[in-house]
Amino acid sequence: MPDNPTLENEPLLLRSDEDGITTLTLNRGNKFNALSSDLMTAVQDELDAIAGDTSVRVVIIAGAGKAFCAGHDLKEMDADPEADTIRALFAQCSRMMVTLTQLPQPVIARVHGIATAAGCQMVAQCDLAVAADHVTFATSGINVGLFCGTPSVAVTRNLPRKQAMEMLLTGEFIDAATALQYGLVNRVVAADHLDDAVMALAQRIARQGPAFIANGKRLFYRQLEQGLEAAYELGTECMVENMQIKEARDGLKAFISKSPMPEWPDR
Repeated sequence: MPDNPTLENEPLLLRSDEDGITTLTLNRGNKFNALSSDLMTAVQDELDAIAGDTSVRVVIIAGAGKAFCAGHDLKEMDADPEADTIRALFAQCSRMMVTLTQLPQPVIARVHGIATAAGCQMVAQCDLAVAADHVTFATSGINVGLFCGTPSVAVTRNLPRKQAMEMLLTGEFIDAATALQYGLVNRVVAADHLDDAVMALAQRIARQGPAFIANGKRLFYRQLEQGLEAAYELGTECMVENMQIKEARDGLKAFISKSPMPEWPDR
């Protein structure tokens, strides 16, 4: 995965596909992959295409250059601070973040460098995250007078409440070990093992049946917003839907008879 500064004539987003795993690389390395409107448009377009692509089973979000993502492009925001412009910019970002959750395929953040403000938000919004052990994270907008309002939505849905509030109010950085302790990332590995760890996780998921993964991901986020009884109702419907899929019944029979598991078709 590329970790080189972006040249001016290169695309803002790179895509590579291999064995059902798609990697999207933020390619503004010379700008610490700040989320400009154009970059977010490029990401959104690819996510929308991936959502309907049954050959894609897992998505990896990566960054070129030194940073994973340093948040929004503050120069772009400062160039036109009118309320309507800022509202449209953050609505665009929010749509992109929600799409990560609504995508049928699981999304893994490959965090090789700093993730601040909306970059930290993106790590939190991805379904899974693997970080290099030297990486630091922050919701640092408060340091320039901007409370990280939209990043707070994703961060508070991952971290314990008081830890999230401390990050939001102080803007202080936490290291990768603390991010793991807080639940912001799933795994922390040495930098030279990052690609192997990310790919091993992606490949493990890609071997599962994509229809079951899509149903399970949809249930996971829907039930989190429900009360206990409603959540169990949604969970029950998910199990019912799964059992109506021929491949699920085939898999169950194979497990009972100790036969080889069937190959899972695309969604």
